[in-house]
Amino acid sequence: MRAHRAQHRVRQFIQVVGAFLAPVDEAYVGERLGHAADPAALLHLFRTMPRAERHHGIDVSRILDRWGHTDPDLHIAALLHDVGKAAAPPALWGRVLVVLVEYLAPRRAETWGDIADGNPGIPRGLRRAFVVRRHHARWGAQMAAEAGAPPRAVALITCHHEVLSASDGEAALDLDLLAALQAADEA
Repeated sequence: MRAHRAQHRVRQFIQVVGAFLAPVDEAYVGERLGHAADPAALLHLFRTMPRAERHHGIDVSRILDRWGHTDPDLHIAALLHDVGKAAAPPALWGRVLVVLVEYLAPRRAETWGDIADGNPGIPRGLRRAFVVRRHHARWGAQMAAEAGAPPRAVALITCHHEVLSASDGEAALDLDLLAALQAADEA
């Protein structure tokens, strides 16, 4: 399992570096966001994401296509699941550091990702990438909701890093769609 995770992270690193060379397929994005009430607002939100995150969102959506998933809310969530990173784009070195610390010292990574009560700001320096990693899903869900994303897509974005079960009783969340989004995100 650890070897697979390490290979996945190396592949992600290569994709981040390669994203600066490849064009973003906005026609695909426009088609996938076209089912929303305000596709122009969601496309604008998509464009606020760092280039590597835009490519990653498209990759996740295309994986879901290959797996036969056609739910429009799932594809909106796939494209926008990391939009919260636009609030404080992590530097490449910060991303690498987060991956290493999450692997070697997961409790430390969690602690560094905490935001002190009463201090909603995003720290600078070493902790910034950890805070972004820990909170980007919630930030992104809020951004997507404000841009008019459907409630199911917002719920999927909110929970895309969480492990939930049927007993959690998330009314707006289809656990099968969440599992598909999470699997595609890790593929």
